[in-house]
Amino acid sequence: MTEEEAKTWLNTQLHVSRETMNKLERYVRLLLAEMDVQNLIAESTRGHVWARHIVDSAQLLPLAHSALDGAWIDLGSGAGLPAIVIAILADRPVLMVEARRKRIDFLCAVIAELGLDHAQIFGGRVETAKTVPAAVISARAYAPLPRLLASAHHLSSDRTIWLLPKGRNAENELEAARPTWQGVFHVERSVTDPDSAIITARSVMPRSKKGRG
Repeated sequence: MTEEEAKTWLNTQLHVSRETMNKLERYVRLLLAEMDVQNLIAESTRGHVWARHIVDSAQLLPLAHSALDGAWIDLGSGAGLPAIVIAILADRPVLMVEARRKRIDFLCAVIAELGLDHAQIFGGRVETAKTVPAAVISARAYAPLPRLLASAHHLSSDRTIWLLPKGRNAENELEAARPTWQGVFHVERSVTDPDSAIITARSVMPRSKKGRG
């Protein structure tokens, strides 16, 4: 997917308004400027931000169409991918969980600059975050699937939708998680790379437990 194809996808698939596109463009500028301060995205993707990062994040939104009302919690938000993109595209409350101080500072600056009042940051480890169960949990380049589920299960309910971009390792990570985790798992192909995939899940729980107390 080229950069122009990425912007066309946003317009045709998500019907992005001019105002929303302006916010996405401002976010891209902030992201690239911050690359002079800290390494937020792979240097090799700097010239492909719209396809590799913006659309790669935005494609999660349609997968959450059946989610209940409530927060979208993003684990290890880092540069704000996908959380900032989701907060720009939707009004749903977004909670970013990030432990690294410099990245927290960057996310705070982006939220203020773009006026994303429905976005918040929890500064700390995922395991220590406390909130009501999420409607959606996302994580991009955060942790292998078994460890990811273990660290964030306390943030979920049986109605939570998990949206987990896993690149080309999706099938392998899902197989690694099956001995210890159960739920309704599905693998979606990425619109930005046919070799990459997104793991979606519902009703996730440890196999060692028959239910949640």
